Amino acid sequence: MEEDELLAFREQWKEELEKKTEQHRNVSSDVGAQLKKNNKCGYFGHSNITNANDQQICGRNVVSGKKHIRDSVKDQPQYVSIAAGLLGGRTSPLLDRIEEERARRKRRLHCEEDESNGAAPRRIISPGVKLIDQFIQDLNEINDIPFFDVELPYELALKIFQFLSKRDLGRCAQVSKSWRVLAEDEVLWYRLCLKDGHYSGASVSDSPCWKSTLRDCCTTEKIVKYNWKNRVGSISHLQYELGKVLCDVNSCDRLVIAGYTSGDVRLWDTLHWDSGASYLRPAHTIRDESPPPHVSFVRVIEAVACAAYENGCVDVWSTESGLEAVHHYQHLQRVCALDLGADGPVLASASGSEVRVDSPDDQGYWRTRCLTRLVDGVLVVPGKRELPLVSVWAGESVYLLDSRARLLHSVYGHPVTCLDVMACRAALGVKSSGWGMNDGGNKVQVYSLETRQAELGLGNSPGDFTCINLRDAPPHLLVCGNKDRRVRVFDLRSGTSVVSLYAHHLGVTTVQADDWKIVSGGGEGLVSVWEMRMGAKLWEMHNRHPVRHVRFDASSLVTANIPDEKSPRGACITDDDLTAHRRHRGAICFYDFSADSSAQDRVLPICRSSYSETSGYNYNIGLAVPYDALTEPQTSGL
Repeated sequence: MEEDELLAFREQWKEELEKKTEQHRNVSSDVGAQLKKNNKCGYFGHSNITNANDQQICGRNVVSGKKHIRDSVKDQPQYVSIAAGLLGGRTSPLLDRIEEERARRKRRLHCEEDESNGAAPRRIISPGVKLIDQFIQDLNEINDIPFFDVELPYELALKIFQFLSKRDLGRCAQVSKSWRVLAEDEVLWYRLCLKDGHYSGASVSDSPCWKSTLRDCCTTEKIVKYNWKNRVGSISHLQYELGKVLCDVNSCDRLVIAGYTSGDVRLWDTLHWDSGASYLRPAHTIRDESPPPHVSFVRVIEAVACAAYENGCVDVWSTESGLEAVHHYQHLQRVCALDLGADGPVLASASGSEVRVDSPDDQGYWRTRCLTRLVDGVLVVPGKRELPLVSVWAGESVYLLDSRARLLHSVYGHPVTCLDVMACRAALGVKSSGWGMNDGGNKVQVYSLETRQAELGLGNSPGDFTCINLRDAPPHLLVCGNKDRRVRVFDLRSGTSVVSLYAHHLGVTTVQADDWKIVSGGGEGLVSVWEMRMGAKLWEMHNRHPVRHVRFDASSLVTANIPDEKSPRGACITDDDLTAHRRHRGAICFYDFSADSSAQDRVLPICRSSYSETSGYNYNIGLAVPYDALTEPQTSGL
């Protein structure tokens, strides 16, 4: 029924248009005859006009004819009036623009012709074409409007395209050939690659096709994210000597450093497993101390590694030049805090009431500044400055040290439990005790380093805050752990808690987060990976000792379980029970979730060893593919 009604409407519309067209033609023919008759009386300027009265009569006749046409067209539907105007030769500004553009193109192709700015020619109307067919043809011609056919300089068009995203550039490349050339410019895709965090130190000429490079990086990101969620990848235990108990662990992008009770300091490069662990020689071995001092703290960045010992000595090594110490000094007492700047080789150490800050100058000579301040911990504030800025805390106070000591926070009865800093902010956990218990629970105070004023007071927890991660957290977020077994994520813009996870039953010891996941470690030795948006646990790994270090990047994770007891029973190498020895010495685990884990340079050393080797313990790593050196079968010669 609907199709029949539509066909009937079309037929009725065509009949009405044909009827109106016939009336218009009759009226036009009458007006034309009248104009032809009036032409004899000199309407078009001929010299045979002698009577002024006749001229006025002719003018009145023309006006009356035009008025009759307007009245006849006024009674018609609007679409008929538009169509009649198009058939009558009346052009719209849109059609004039099309004709002018066509004329401009013809003049550009045929340079030998005269460049004239005449009016656009009128359209040629076929007399045998119906009104409806001509109207449809006119609508089709409107689609010939040139789309963004503006002659802009290439640099200006490239400036406009640089505000587009990857998806928008892909859509623009399908418009025309000229747009495709712009959308596939190497500079645009190079900037997009840097914006997404890939190849930060590369130049435009380092890749022949940055679009393909960015596509490969996005594909790898998806694979690595899937591997993270499903715990797909390789795991390795960084080996160390028997009979040595782990004291401290630190890591950066590809380097892992560890110190032991024997005084040894080992450095691993996770990108080159064949090189093994590097032994960093201390500068104070000539004293032949017995027993050797334990390693208290270790820190490492890309260019410098450092370690502090129980006897107050501090050694600094270069990770590029060699294994010998490039800088050495000694405190009179045991070092209680040590930190290394992330943006440069700035070393801060605290011992008793002395805080020492060492940094190299332009010639490579280390300069020292000593300040007197009783502290419990030190942290180097990130950022490039003329004088290094160090944050220290002791009891209830937090100070900023550059050329002098400036007080940042001090509240009587509210001791500081943990601290983390970034370039412009500092976050510290404050414990409510004594009369301060009436203020609520324990809080996290956020301060601005520029104004030294408190910005936010977060949380209201019954337990003490044990760890805060502000430096590595996503923008506007702060992640922290508490003794009440929970991991919390706060939004610094609103001051509210956005995520709260029940994580570890012995308290949270270390935590780190990025834009979609949280990795936390607890006192019971459990490492948990959480999905931030859903608040669900993806997977977990357990070791015997408390987790003291967690650090991850896009494709790898480093965890360290450090025992609290440094001299346990059965830890001596002369003991017969080596299993007990392994249980008490701690563990360092390196997880690799990269997509190219099957490549030869990423295969773990234990997987590249043959079964004929008697030494080496596989640490429960299942060998999926044996990498054995197979030999040819020998013939007996019979």
